[in-house]
Amino acid sequence: MDFPARLQELAEKIHQTKELVQTEQATKSALIMPFLQLLGYDVFNPAEVVPEYTADVGIKKGEKADFAILRDGQPVMLIECKCCGAALDAGKCSQLFRYFHTIPTARIGILTDGIRYLFFADLDKPNVMDQRPFMEFDMLAPDKALVSELLKLTKTNWDMAATLSAATELKYTTALKSVLAAELLNPGDDLVRLLANKVYDGTVTAKIRELFSGLTQRAFQQLVNDMINDRLTSAMIVPSKLQDTTSQTENTERQPEEPLRKVHTTEEEHEGFHLVKAILRRTVDPKRIIMRDNQSYCGVLLDDNNRKPLCRLHFNGKQKYLGLFTADKTEERVPIATIDDIYTHADRLRETVGFYG
Repeated sequence: MDFPARLQELAEKIHQTKELVQTEQATKSALIMPFLQLLGYDVFNPAEVVPEYTADVGIKKGEKADFAILRDGQPVMLIECKCCGAALDAGKCSQLFRYFHTIPTARIGILTDGIRYLFFADLDKPNVMDQRPFMEFDMLAPDKALVSELLKLTKTNWDMAATLSAATELKYTTALKSVLAAELLNPGDDLVRLLANKVYDGTVTAKIRELFSGLTQRAFQQLVNDMINDRLTSAMIVPSKLQDTTSQTENTERQPEEPLRKVHTTEEEHEGFHLVKAILRRTVDPKRIIMRDNQSYCGVLLDDNNRKPLCRLHFNGKQKYLGLFTADKTEERVPIATIDDIYTHADRLRETVGFYG
């Protein structure tokens, strides 16, 4: 079985068992050690993987990294583990930061809860771990574009030079994507003013800037939708094959078509759908609220009618979004941290029901 297939197999296992993992020790044994084995390291061989690796800092003794990956007897990766589901914020990096500074041979630091893996390096200053990770890998939503980067860290494909070379680009590309996503959802004044000056001939006053703020947001959404629709349309077009009737024979066999990828409705999507029904049960008969899932989002409809969207659950990526609708059926994606955050938009959901009489 190749690496992507084994990665997918582990991801499915984690999805099934994550609710049973309640402690940091269980996180290490049930989630993190299998991940290290996936990378090809023998977690039971202290020449390759050392648990509780001593990383004393100055006069502070007893400092230990949860795991150290060794090559040629020297630690090259340090791993700090947190309990499954714990927040992996900047405050959780302090220990890893200290360990990294005391072990010059370590070039990669990993902060993880067994599901999310944050990869750090010393790109800004040698032997000082960067404040921002150059890569984040989510086992519940694996990014296929990052699989090749993980491969560089496996035992058999170890390539530190290539990893560090790609790390700078990954680090700033990830940061730019976050900035662009934020601007797409809520364009800042500077961007609105820049774009308005390119298309509006008059003076961009505060009133005009306010007008273009909404226009810019809708233009972004329409542009993204147009790009998605163009790709879907291109994928649906089957190129016609030129046929030479003089060379055709009755024995020519038609190749079977590749089956469409199945849509998988996740537990979170089910939970979100039932939460929406609970919010709206006093506004409309719950039997009229229907879930219709597809590959890019899970739609919640009134009367199972595509012309009556109540909301969309965009739960397939690292950042969850709740898609809310205006009276003209324009979708507005709102980022949410947890499924329960849907409750904060209860009024908008009830208002949406009123659009359909």
